[in-house]
Amino acid sequence: MFSRRHFVAVLSGATAGLMPLARAQKGRGAPAPALDGPLPPAIAALESMAILARPFTNVEREARIEKARRLMSAEKIDAIVLTGGASPEYFANVQLGGGERFWALVIPARSNPFLAVPAFEEDRAREIVAGTAIEKEASIRTWQEDESPYELVIGTLKDRGITSGRIGVEETVKFVFADGIAHAGGASFQVVSATPVTAGCRMIKDAHEIECIRLACQTTIRVYEAVYKSLAEGMTQRDVSALIQAAYARAGFPGEASLNIGEYTASPHGSRTLQTIREGTILMLDDGCRVEGYTSDITRTFVLGKPADKMIRVFEIVKRAQKAALDAARPGVANEAVDAAARKVIADAGYGPGFRYFTHRVGHGLGLEMHEWPYLVKNDMFGWPPHPTLQAGMIFSDEPGIYIKGEFGVRLEDDLHVTEDGAELLTTPSPSLEHPFG
Repeated sequence: MFSRRHFVAVLSGATAGLMPLARAQKGRGAPAPALDGPLPPAIAALESMAILARPFTNVEREARIEKARRLMSAEKIDAIVLTGGASPEYFANVQLGGGERFWALVIPARSNPFLAVPAFEEDRAREIVAGTAIEKEASIRTWQEDESPYELVIGTLKDRGITSGRIGVEETVKFVFADGIAHAGGASFQVVSATPVTAGCRMIKDAHEIECIRLACQTTIRVYEAVYKSLAEGMTQRDVSALIQAAYARAGFPGEASLNIGEYTASPHGSRTLQTIREGTILMLDDGCRVEGYTSDITRTFVLGKPADKMIRVFEIVKRAQKAALDAARPGVANEAVDAAARKVIADAGYGPGFRYFTHRVGHGLGLEMHEWPYLVKNDMFGWPPHPTLQAGMIFSDEPGIYIKGEFGVRLEDDLHVTEDGAELLTTPSPSLEHPFG
């Protein structure tokens, strides 16, 4: 997913020459900056962890489709329509994208899946599904440029015996597509949200998914530590971006990180302003990497040299807040209670009330997308279900922060796995500003 942090990095590139990995990998724009000269020793010492990753099998994805069908039955949804985003990858290991043209994976509750694609893309669609969980059972239905893809979807459902009912459309589907399906379905079909099905499946991670996220977290920490040991006064974000890319190349997984320095750490997602490392200034390193599509999201805040006393005090408050969130997390607890536990520590220390200094929620769901349901915050306007409680198998970021405009910010972020009887962090929390990796 192209996150807000990546957006800031793109803007930074206009000033500082940065190019985030996600953009470079897709072949748009200039490549990520490369290191001049030999690798720093800490980065050269990194070993690839790629051998530890296990690909997901078609059997695993078929089980996901069956779970989706059970949820469709419970929600009285007759089919779900998926276009872009992570859900087609989750269910079928396919990535769809047609720009303004309609591509969709449709999964009926009581029939085989099918793809709806532009006719001139049929050969490419067959390549996309080759070897996947849906290759044998999914038909590919095509529409010409002067035909309606929405009528194709409705007509195919009718061919499968679904002549009326509720069609679930995922939240990432463009409005023009959802509206087109609604008009094509007429009075016989009702378009509803597919989130109870997609989130209902994806929110709870199985052992293999947790294994991938844990490995992504471990890799990110190793990369961060190697980069930390390679930093020097006078480096800019561009220099650090080159270190990050070199480190992830050694570690064996695609990843990226944004760096903000000094007063710019007081903005949670940073600034596009060119920044230079100076001794005694605070630095904030954020983002993660992907293992079999699953992402980590980790932040480390630290100082090269000696931190000011105020920096140390704020760090200790945020550290206690992160621990309070961890301690509050267990199955059955309301999601908002985790945010409240961290926020209370920060407010009681004088950095309240509410969102005055701790300006964002304490955490977000994590999986194939860096930000996905549910969220750890009161009155969650973006997540699902409406009144969420923690369940075993959920994974969130645990990232309290204090941001003092014009001075500095501190955020500590590790990824939190809800277990059967409590919660765990997938990485060791940062012990101090001066020794962020112990």
